[in-house]
Amino acid sequence: MEFVFTDEQAMIAETARAFFTENATSERTRKAMAADGIDAELWTAFCQELGLSGIGIPESAGGAGLGLVELAIIAEAAGAQVAALPMLGSLAMAAQAIAAGGTPEQQAEWLPRLLSGEVVAGYVHDAALAANGDVLTGGDRFVAHGASAQVFVVTSNTGAWIVPVDAAGLAVTAQTTMDQTRPYAQVALAGVQGAPLGNPAAAIEAAHRAGFVTVAAEALGGAQAALDRTVGYAKERVQFGRAIGSFQAYKHRLADMMIEIEQARSAVYWAACAVDEGSDEAELAVHSAKSFAADTYFMCAGNMIQLHGGIGFTWEHDAHLYFKRARAIQSMLGSGNWHRERIASMILGDAA
Repeated sequence: MEFVFTDEQAMIAETARAFFTENATSERTRKAMAADGIDAELWTAFCQELGLSGIGIPESAGGAGLGLVELAIIAEAAGAQVAALPMLGSLAMAAQAIAAGGTPEQQAEWLPRLLSGEVVAGYVHDAALAANGDVLTGGDRFVAHGASAQVFVVTSNTGAWIVPVDAAGLAVTAQTTMDQTRPYAQVALAGVQGAPLGNPAAAIEAAHRAGFVTVAAEALGGAQAALDRTVGYAKERVQFGRAIGSFQAYKHRLADMMIEIEQARSAVYWAACAVDEGSDEAELAVHSAKSFAADTYFMCAGNMIQLHGGIGFTWEHDAHLYFKRARAIQSMLGSGNWHRERIASMILGDAA
């Protein structure tokens, strides 16, 4: 595996960082939080003007034909700004599922609309979903941006379907969510007719792997931003006639953050590379990346608040946006303990 960015990947990273730094401002994010958790102007610009929404989708399905490494680069840049976008559910999971397992007709119907940002999709997974043919009963309590979705990709452990939001028997209820930049909704299906994907196994695998890598990359970007912002504050804040960053205890905390972030960076891009190259380590790598990066983000976001002192606890400061996103990422798409149990099972087998 090659762990150094190519010139093209470095250019994508630079472009994405510049785009989100300029456009995903605190003011716009807070405005989106007060509405439906989506910065509509940013979403349109990302999908249509920047043209990076299809970066992880094959060219045959209307995408850019790149891989999860490039998708991780975009997610890392978005996570650094806590961008209020439906990238995870709509592009990283639903679109990946349709691209990998949808019929040609389903791909032609949905992918152009998803990649243009015209339609927002939600991803619903219920391992215990009851499927009587293609009539579905079950649901998911935590669907990212579910209240804003016009269509859902619904999966169980054995099947995958497309369900439009106006399907008979489908109920969507917005939830009160700690991370207001990514609000959840409860989606309940009571005898809902779904359109089955052509290859459900491929759809589920693609959606879950892309979802794990995307949230891990978001966590990496958020953790790095937490460190960068704290270092900047440490240089400006003066106490007892000295910049607080000169105190040994403060520097130790910053060093701990940096070490964890570099390990998380290796885990995230190892996972993305492993999936792109079809490595036998891919399954192990994506679980490792999600669990390690999420825990790293939570540690760094907590330190960010504490090392900013009193201002770090205020609503006006952005530290709480990072902390809430970090805590949400720890819980979503499987807790760290669940991922570590999967890793133990893969390595140790029955001994786990």
